[in-house]
Amino acid sequence: MSVQSNKPVEGKKWLKGGYFITNDTSPKDIFVPEEFTEEQKSIAEMVKEFCLKEIHGLGIERAAMMDASKDMDLILEIFHKAAELGICGVSIDEQYGGLGLDFNTGLIFSEAIALGFSFATTIGAQTSIGSLPIAYYGTEEQKQKYLPGVASGEIKAAYALTEPSAGSDANSGKTRATITPEGDFIINGQKMWITNGGFADVFVVFAKIENDEDLSAFIVEKNFGGIEIGKEEKKLGIKASSTVQLFFNNCPVPKENLLGGRGDGFKMALNILNTGRIKLAAGSIGGCKFAATQSAQYANQRFQFDKPIAEFGAIQYKIGEMATRAFAVESALYRVGKMVDQKYHELKDAGMSNNDAKQKAIREYAVECAILKVAGSEAVSYAVDEAIQVYGGMGYSMETGVEMGYRDARITRIYEGTNEINRMLSVGELMKRAFKTKEVDLNKAGKEIPAQLLKEWLPIPKSGKFGKEEAIVENLKKAFILISGAAGRKLKLKLVDEQEIVMNLADILAESFIAESLLLRIKKLTENKSLNQEHLDTKKKILQLYLYEALAKVRKAGNDAIASYATGAEKTIVTKLLEVLTESYDVNPKELRRAIAKTVLAADGYCF
Repeated sequence: MSVQSNKPVEGKKWLKGGYFITNDTSPKDIFVPEEFTEEQKSIAEMVKEFCLKEIHGLGIERAAMMDASKDMDLILEIFHKAAELGICGVSIDEQYGGLGLDFNTGLIFSEAIALGFSFATTIGAQTSIGSLPIAYYGTEEQKQKYLPGVASGEIKAAYALTEPSAGSDANSGKTRATITPEGDFIINGQKMWITNGGFADVFVVFAKIENDEDLSAFIVEKNFGGIEIGKEEKKLGIKASSTVQLFFNNCPVPKENLLGGRGDGFKMALNILNTGRIKLAAGSIGGCKFAATQSAQYANQRFQFDKPIAEFGAIQYKIGEMATRAFAVESALYRVGKMVDQKYHELKDAGMSNNDAKQKAIREYAVECAILKVAGSEAVSYAVDEAIQVYGGMGYSMETGVEMGYRDARITRIYEGTNEINRMLSVGELMKRAFKTKEVDLNKAGKEIPAQLLKEWLPIPKSGKFGKEEAIVENLKKAFILISGAAGRKLKLKLVDEQEIVMNLADILAESFIAESLLLRIKKLTENKSLNQEHLDTKKKILQLYLYEALAKVRKAGNDAIASYATGAEKTIVTKLLEVLTESYDVNPKELRRAIAKTVLAADGYCF
């Protein structure tokens, strides 16, 4: 199956990663979820129905108690049922037995499978980090040998990168591969936190060949021997997913199972993590919507003081916030997903090989993937925490399953790179493109800001239906350019060591991107009447509420950054410029939040 909804584009500047921070994008150039085809929607419904039948059908309390150390037979039974539906092959080309979904449709799948609770982690490892290294970097022989089995579920896959002393600093791993006289390899070392490791048949293992500085990657079959599998980890959440340590003791690997080139493993690992990050964001949005739905349904049914708690402002606040955060991050998520597809086609049309085009297309959006990973994981963490609060004491009980969501969501801020690492990565990658590869012109943009603002001590006004909202988004971007430039000039190379400042900048960068994506979505829906207009008025309120809150977040993050490096007149000037850029937005957040919540409550669940 191949799902393509738009023709590929050629040479579009807005397809450059990080482009958004210095340039405007037209609504016509972005994809919005309201453009999903019926075929894409049917894939999402198929996955949701599977989760409801096979996992929710066990009963919420049973699903919440499922544990890989005790229920492996049941987990594998569900796994094989998923494989029979083609779920294991969503990221694999049709010629290797997969569904051949484009990247954006794969994100729809990742969002839908979140209804599978811990099982989403199991399937996620199979369809993403466990198999994509082979799909993106493998030789034709390697693809032919392994991908059909991965797609059918006959081969269960895992990804082995992390070590006890090498987590965020992945390239510091101590696992070694020595070369035999015949040119084959012998691997020795230890890996930990390996998802699917307890039952996987094939591992993508990262190790340094002898005295190399950089990692290489290998396709290692369990039946090669020399692999000891540790016991299942006892975890806070995602208990139904297998997580083990692996010990390699003179594990033999044939030379033809080197994946990519020697020393290419570190770059490979980083790029596969970009894919994992955006897919994690998709799953997080699925979880966020589910939490909002569960909260709305319970609030409508639970009576206190002779009326449903849905009528109380404090409950509406929570549901309105859940819906706003989910809708906003979703807007950025599918914008980037479609851009990956478009960049892939652009590269292919330019003569690049299929493998290289896939690698470079996702690599292009490393900044955006890092932003989405942080935003998605923090949105779902908020949603599941507030869902327990809506349920009250019942939320703390296993009986309702709400506490499981709370436990399962916590890992999303840790794996695929901690949120701290991803915050620093988003800024660091953007700075590299600005000052090393010159792909993003921050210098020019930065020089224009003080002159523009000091001229009249006011932001340049915008006209039109969304004039005020456009000005706010533009000013959020200017705030990042202003403060990052000022901090860079003051601290120079020392800025990279000031992690608190870098994380402040990352939050401003993220708010800029998500706010712009949300605005473009609303503008496109308003301008294109052929798209679904349902709840459009409420969606406009979501935009207003998000911008109101984004201004406050950027104002605080900016002031924190300025106070951390600036003094004297410089501090006074930059602080005043930030104040101008983040001037208040004249809306009523309470009424906006209530209106959003009432729409969700009337629908008895997330409905956007």
